[in-house]
Amino acid sequence: MMQTIAAIATGEPGGFRIAPVELDDLRGDEVLVDVVAVGMCHTDLSAASGVIPFPLPGVLGHEGAGRVRAVGAAVTRVRPGDAVLMTFTSCGRCRQCRGGHPAYCDHHLPWNLLGGARADGTPTMTDAEGGPLHAHFFGQSSFARQAIADERSLVRLGDDISDDDLALYAPLGCGLQTGAGAVLNVLRPAPDEVLAVSGAGAVGLAAVMAAGAVSVQRIVVIDRVPERLNLARELGATDVVDATTTDVATALGELTAGAGVHAVVETTGNVGVLETMIGALGVGGTCAVVGAPRAGSRASFDVNAHLPGRRIVGVTLGDSEPERFVPQLIALHRSGRFPLERLERRYSFAEIGEAAADAAGGRTIKPVLIMEDA
Repeated sequence: MMQTIAAIATGEPGGFRIAPVELDDLRGDEVLVDVVAVGMCHTDLSAASGVIPFPLPGVLGHEGAGRVRAVGAAVTRVRPGDAVLMTFTSCGRCRQCRGGHPAYCDHHLPWNLLGGARADGTPTMTDAEGGPLHAHFFGQSSFARQAIADERSLVRLGDDISDDDLALYAPLGCGLQTGAGAVLNVLRPAPDEVLAVSGAGAVGLAAVMAAGAVSVQRIVVIDRVPERLNLARELGATDVVDATTTDVATALGELTAGAGVHAVVETTGNVGVLETMIGALGVGGTCAVVGAPRAGSRASFDVNAHLPGRRIVGVTLGDSEPERFVPQLIALHRSGRFPLERLERRYSFAEIGEAAADAAGGRTIKPVLIMEDA
């Protein structure tokens, strides 16, 4: 076992407490990572506040990036010293994993979001006194100076990756992968189609950048924050709709001359917004549902309107295979077509409470915690 420093989500006001914790010994298929940086995602905030029923107290963080310190006896993907990005975990054996869709693994919910422990129920982390502490969030729990990660949670990056690169690319582990994958892996819009994105947060703006990278002719972004709509334009949106002052359904109808949009990425998790975006689909159009409302939420749609090929599809983590997809996004960034740095603001690890407050308040699109001070 070894001791490290982690940000413990307590479920109480203030959110996080930085404290020493104990890491368990590595299992054969696990990797010990020195965390350089970690993105903060809306999913972390939802788990910390109890919207997602992850057991607390616990250690969250699922957009980690760092360098391998040690590997378990059965690990073959990485070796000590490798630069790695941490993402979600999966079993690699079920039908979905074998078919190239690990985000839809049979074990996704307990192993990533809800369990707080390894698949066999044993902890990867305890508090400094040996008391119970829930971790293994997305197979990593990277709100810590060191993290035990499942081998399948890792994407090995190139030998030329610097610590600054690791901080830049950390958010590809979840949020940016999700938005970009919804466009590139699921919707796959043609250049002459109309794509609408509801919500100009990290996920929505990643979708905008991905659509711009494949030259989608018309990209419409809907939000309530003028500054984010301005940024959406700078990142490739051809049209923006301020939902505070404009009726969204009317605006989309006018922008498409009544034909409706070909593709939608719905990121807000607001059921009313989702219903509006479904209603805006044209014949043969598809709505990718990415934003997650509270458990048990229901939405309605006109069944007959969907008979001419309109579709609604749920999307988790961009339906990506990370070892293939993350390097593609890095290549797009290096070519200037995926400027993710425009979304990020860096904080020290000690500023995790401020980062969480800024993200929840909409002041920062994508916080990235830097671990050098931990």
